[in-house]
Amino acid sequence: MSDTVPNSFKSPRFLQSLICFSVIIMLIAGGLFGLGISLHTLMFLCLLWAGAHAYSLGYRYLQIRELMSNALYRAMPAIYIFILIGMVISSFMHSGTIATLMYYGLSWLSPTLFLAIGLVLCAIMSVATGTSWGTVGTLGVVFMGIGAAMGIPLPIVAGMVVCGATFGDKLSPISDTTNLAAMSAGTDLYRHIYAMLFTTIPSFIIAFVIFLVLGYHYANNNPVLLEVSSIQIALDSTYRLSPLITLLPLVLLGVLSIRKVPAEVTMSCSIILAVLIAIVYQGQSSIAVLNALWENTPASTGIANLDALLGRGGISSMSWTLLLALMAIALGGILHGAGFLATLLAGIITRVKRTASLVATTIVSGFLGNLAMGEAYISIILNCQLFKPKYEQQQIDNAVLSRSVEEGSTMTTGLIPWTTAGAFYAATLGVDVLDYAPYAFFNYMNAIVAVIMASLGVGLLSAKAHQKEISV
Repeated sequence: MSDTVPNSFKSPRFLQSLICFSVIIMLIAGGLFGLGISLHTLMFLCLLWAGAHAYSLGYRYLQIRELMSNALYRAMPAIYIFILIGMVISSFMHSGTIATLMYYGLSWLSPTLFLAIGLVLCAIMSVATGTSWGTVGTLGVVFMGIGAAMGIPLPIVAGMVVCGATFGDKLSPISDTTNLAAMSAGTDLYRHIYAMLFTTIPSFIIAFVIFLVLGYHYANNNPVLLEVSSIQIALDSTYRLSPLITLLPLVLLGVLSIRKVPAEVTMSCSIILAVLIAIVYQGQSSIAVLNALWENTPASTGIANLDALLGRGGISSMSWTLLLALMAIALGGILHGAGFLATLLAGIITRVKRTASLVATTIVSGFLGNLAMGEAYISIILNCQLFKPKYEQQQIDNAVLSRSVEEGSTMTTGLIPWTTAGAFYAATLGVDVLDYAPYAFFNYMNAIVAVIMASLGVGLLSAKAHQKEISV
C-alpha cells in the first residue's frame, strides 16, 4: 500500500493547507487550555476536520481510512514496545530494582556536591523508570526540601531536578517519548538512542559541571537529612535491598540493549527476571505481581509520593499515551498522505540547503509545536512526518531526524508554562516554570550543542552507510 497522493486526486493549495493546520492548532490549544476539553476528544475533532479537507480534494471515506491505516501499520513495531514498557516499569517496582536505586543513591548526598549528585540521581531514576514525571514527583520533591534546608535558591534546585528528569525521558529505552520519536521517524529504537548520545552526553556533562560549580557556593550549609532518612527507612522496611540481586533486571536490560537484541526480546527477558525476583526473593504474591503487569497499585510505605511512584506501571498505565499516539499517527497519515504537510512547508524546507540549517529548523519546529499544541507527543509525531522527506533527500539517517525532533520537542516541553509537563513540574516543585527555566541548563543546552555539532559535521549519521551495514 502506498501513502503518496494518487494522480486522480487534487493537490491542496497553500491557503487550504494553512487553514487546515491553523484550525488544528487552534482546536488543540484553545480546547485543551481554554476550555479544558480532553486531548483525545480534540484529536477526534482534528481527524474529522482533516478528513473533510481530504474529502474536498477527491478522497472518499475508504481512501481516507487507508491513509490512516498505512500510517498505523508502519507504527505497529513501536506499539508492541509501548505495551511492554508498562510491564517493565511495574515489574521493576515489585522486584525492588527501583527501590534499591533510590535507597543507595540517596546515601551519596553531601552539602558540597548536592546539586551535581542530585542531577545524576534524577538522571539514573528517569533512565530506569522512563518517566520524568515520576522522578520529579519523588526525588524532585525530596531534593526541593533538602535544598530549602541548605539555603540553596529553589529555582536552581528545580532546574537541576528538571534537567535530570528530562535526561531519562529523552534517552531511556522504556521512555514513551523515546519510542514515539523512533517510531514516528521510522528508525530503530537503539539506532535512535545511539544517535542521541552524540549530543545528549556532551550537553549533560556541561550541565553537570555548571551545577558542580554552583554547588560550591553553598558548601558551608548544613542539610537536614530527615527527608532522606525517612525514605530510606520506608524502602528498607518494604523491600529486601540487595543490589547483587535486585539490580539484575536492570543489568540484563542494559546488556541486551548494548548487544542490540531486539527491544521486544530485551524487555520481555527483563520482565520475566524481575517477576521471578519479586516472587522468589521479595516474597510477594505471584498473583499480585502478575496482576501488576496489567495494572500496578500504590505501595504501602506510608509516604504518599513514594507510594505513588512505586505503584507506577502496568499495561493500562500506557493506554493514555498509546491511544493518543494512535490518533495522532492517524491524523499525521491524512495530513501527510493527502499532501497538506508538503504543501504548507514546501516554501520553507526547499530553502533549507545546509545540514546544520535543517537540524536547527527541525529543533525550532519542535519547540513551536510545543508552544502551539501544549503536548510533546503530537509535536514529535507531526514534525517527524514533516521533515522525513527532506532528511531522506539529503541522505541523512532517520535517527538524526528523530534526535533533532526530540531536542526540539521532548527537551523544551518542561520549559513552557502551559504544556502539561510544565504545569505538572511547577505544581509539584512549587516553582514557576519561568523561574526555573533559566537553570534547566541541559534542556536548552542540548539544542545549542546539536546545532554546533551539525555545523562541524560531527554526529551526523549517513543513511547510505547505515543501509550498507544492514545489508552486510
